[in-house]
Amino acid sequence: MASVLITGASRGIGRATANLLARNGWDTYAGVRQSSDGDVLVEESGGRIHPVVLDITDPEQVAALEQSLPTTLDAVVNNAGIVVGGPIEAVPLSELRRQLEVNVVGQVAVTQAVLGRLRRSHGRVVFVSSVSGRISGPMTGAYSGSKYALEGIADALRLELRPWNIPVVLVEPAQTDTDMWRTAEDLLESVVGDLSPEMRALYAGHIDGQRKALPKARKMATPAEGAAATIERALTAKRPKARYVVGTGPRVAAGLVPLLPTRIADAILAATGGVPRHL
Repeated sequence: MASVLITGASRGIGRATANLLARNGWDTYAGVRQSSDGDVLVEESGGRIHPVVLDITDPEQVAALEQSLPTTLDAVVNNAGIVVGGPIEAVPLSELRRQLEVNVVGQVAVTQAVLGRLRRSHGRVVFVSSVSGRISGPMTGAYSGSKYALEGIADALRLELRPWNIPVVLVEPAQTDTDMWRTAEDLLESVVGDLSPEMRALYAGHIDGQRKALPKARKMATPAEGAAATIERALTAKRPKARYVVGTGPRVAAGLVPLLPTRIADAILAATGGVPRHL
């Protein structure tokens, strides 16, 4: 039976992936922040999932994986992540560091912790990135920056691990029907509430544009199960691709936008992101 560790399995894409893989016969170890979340996964899966309390930014919990995981591990799915929103000019540096610590440093920490096991099994590394790791939009620059960084790290790691036949794969969802997107308006209002009066006035047009754009974007959200199925494909393909974009529309956008002249791409992304034309 193949074994896999999935981080960020308490909800969303991680939870859907853990349940899917467990149903399909994987020996599934699910990283959760709280033991109560693990209890839910055990119940949902009929006892087929093994929860592991894991905050990927906690060095002690990452080190404890040595005792929590089986001797042989066939795959790791680095899924845990957060979103820090707001205009780059106003993002507190402490929040920028937290964004990078979770979405980049924590992913690397877990990968380093399990690579010995993966080398023995010729296993596989999957990073759950985002289309935002290829196309950056307004008001989510910190998040996009973390995903761009993750993509660069994954590309380097894929080359470095070639001699041991350890594939490294990026899965890139776009809008997904998870708590992150269901509460996007709440996140925006929280960001706005934390802005100084000066920044709130400066970016009032951007904020209003985002308020109008979010409901439209949420209508485009796809079920988490679609991302989970793509992750399973990345884990089981005989010759996995370096990248899997989730969904036809995002796949077209990810391929097309980088080919456009910057001026045209910027105009499209600014309009869809609610950036005012003039102030």
